[in-house]
Formats: sequence, structure tokens, C-alpha cells
Amino acid sequence: MNIVENKLRELHITLPACPTPVAAYLPAVRAGNFVFASGQTPIVDGELLYQGKLGRDLGIEEGYEAARLAAIRVIAELKSVVGDLDRIERIVKVTGYVNSAPDFGGQPKVINGASELFRNVFGEKGEHARVAFGTGALPDNAAVEIDVIAYVKD
Repeated sequence: MNIVENKLRELHITLPACPTPVAAYLPAVRAGNFVFASGQTPIVDGELLYQGKLGRDLGIEEGYEAARLAAIRVIAELKSVVGDLDRIERIVKVTGYVNSAPDFGGQPKVINGASELFRNVFGEKGEHARVAFGTGALPDNAAVEIDVIAYVKD
């Protein structure tokens, strides 16, 4: 029984194909029992859905949804390396980058979109350490970018 896949269905989440890199890197790399997933932005069906700076062009709710969508793409990267998502023992660390206006301080609330998704999908195994910080720009003016380190059982 695939617990994580069933949870995704229950949440009405369909994983996309593993995102294709747009530069010289791999979507995810396994090193021992750790999987390092490359950063993902909120792209759905080839379209970047959330662009601009949080606190100027977008509000926290839009940023939250952008982080959630980026996290779904990260799960697709993890699946491309581990196959069965039930093999993920822990989402160890999430790093969230928020394209922020100079006076925006809501990065933690934005990145909760990813953090809460990981917890909802993986249960306790989705609870993680995290960094959420603002940056002046992201590729293609994306609102957010998420990357993850996961621990996988043999």
C-alpha cells in the first residue's frame, strides 16, 4: 500500500512529470541516504503562475499558493530519484526563497505553503528544519523557489 500516493490522491494532487532542468544541473541527486532536490518555482503545465515581488505585486495568500505549487514539483523530483515516495523517512530541510519587496517581512508565512504541504502529504515525516528568506530576484521573476533535502531508507 502506497501511503504517500494515497494521501496525494486524497488531497487532489497529481504530481507532474519530473521537472526538466533549464540549465546545467540535475533535478535531484541522491548521496547515500540523502536526496537533494533542486529548486523549483510555481510552474504548472509549463506556465509560471506566480511572478513578481511579494509585498508589492503579490500578497501573502498568493505567495503561499506559489510555495505550495513549487513544493509539489519538488515532490515530483524526489519521486524521480526514490521511486516509491513511502521510502522517504524524513523531509529534513526546506529552503524557501521569496522574491521580496524591500520592506516585505512575511517570508515565513509564504513558505508555510510548502511546509504545510509536506506535513499534509508525509505526516510527521514531513516536519522539517527550514529557512525562509527574501531575495531581490528569482529566475523569470518567479515569486518563490523551494528546495529540499530528504532522508530516504534503503
